[in-house]
Amino acid sequence: MKIIAIRSSPRGKNSNTLKLLDAALDGVAAAGAEAEVIDVAKLKLKYCAACNACHKTGVCPIKDDFNGSLEKLLAADGIIWSSPNYMTNVSAQLKTLFDRSPRVTHEQLFEGKYAFSLTTAGSRDVGFVLDVMNNFMKMCGGTVIGGVGCTMAQGPLAMEAAIGKSYEMGRDLVEAIREKRSYPDQDALHHAWREGFRHVIIANKEEWPHNVDHWIAKGWL
Repeated sequence: MKIIAIRSSPRGKNSNTLKLLDAALDGVAAAGAEAEVIDVAKLKLKYCAACNACHKTGVCPIKDDFNGSLEKLLAADGIIWSSPNYMTNVSAQLKTLFDRSPRVTHEQLFEGKYAFSLTTAGSRDVGFVLDVMNNFMKMCGGTVIGGVGCTMAQGPLAMEAAIGKSYEMGRDLVEAIREKRSYPDQDALHHAWREGFRHVIIANKEEWPHNVDHWIAKGWL
């Protein structure tokens, strides 16, 4: 079993979100799984150019760290997403990674993978940021087990509680993968998404041959 943990705060070791991520990684280790951290803030990531090459060939042609990072994500059984709240959203570094991943969405490449998300914020806006990360995972075909957010204005006791929850969620991620845990509401969401998006795939079958071939191989077309 392999877990990939995504760090995305430019504050490095001074990041409050990193405290939650470290606790989650301790939980993963306690449950007997291996984890690797990818620090998105340290990667060389250019913006998506909307060239559609990934839909045509299956490979992003931009020469930077994206393809290598994607390979690791695709090889993982589980993913931990983490980001501070920046302007009521994820960090620009993580958003760039998301924007570079349209093929992951089109081809539902996170199908069968489990994930959860972590965030910290100065204000109370943690739910929206968790939803951005968790909804991205679900939109890419993955399954989400939850999320942990901490409002720093609530003080050290709130952070202590969030660290404890993050640890337990790290353990639970490993158990969810082992159990191949089912979430019927998310299964229904994935089915509905494919039913709707298949019309987009059909409409673009000449421009997106790699997407089309993938859908045919999966039996969705």
